[in-house]
Amino acid sequence: MSSVYDFSVRDIDGNLRSLAEWRGKTLLIVNVASKCGFTPQYQGLEKLWREQRDRGLVVLGFPCDQFGHQEPGDEAEIKTFCSTQYDVSFPLFAKIEVNGEHADPLYKWLKSEGKGILGSESIKWNFTKFLVDADGQVVKRYASTDTPEKIGKDTRARLGG
Repeated sequence: MSSVYDFSVRDIDGNLRSLAEWRGKTLLIVNVASKCGFTPQYQGLEKLWREQRDRGLVVLGFPCDQFGHQEPGDEAEIKTFCSTQYDVSFPLFAKIEVNGEHADPLYKWLKSEGKGILGSESIKWNFTKFLVDADGQVVKRYASTDTPEKIGKDTRARLGG
């Protein structure tokens, strides 16, 4: 695979979607969870999405239950939680694994293209974020502690202001 656009993933409603749908956009791909100390970042991610989507930013959320069993619900429960608690309107996808033998192919690629501290590929926790440019290439990886507000400076710069 040569770019993020080569991947197809299931959305939160079970529909297969090609990431090529967002070709030419700047993507912020995040592994999310509903019962995590970082869960309030949903609010910042939604704000970022609403402020910058007309300029070409797309936030994509991938629920994952691999860290402390912090995403125990099924897709319907996750969708309801995100909608009622944080008014999330950015695209959400089916629950996936991001590490290990059963890691989603998209995340295997993201991790190989955007390594973490000391060259590590493993995702350390929920709300790890990957910034992907309009050509579909990973340009930066952010830790769970990197807030959407901090990342917004990078996305604004990438989107031309």
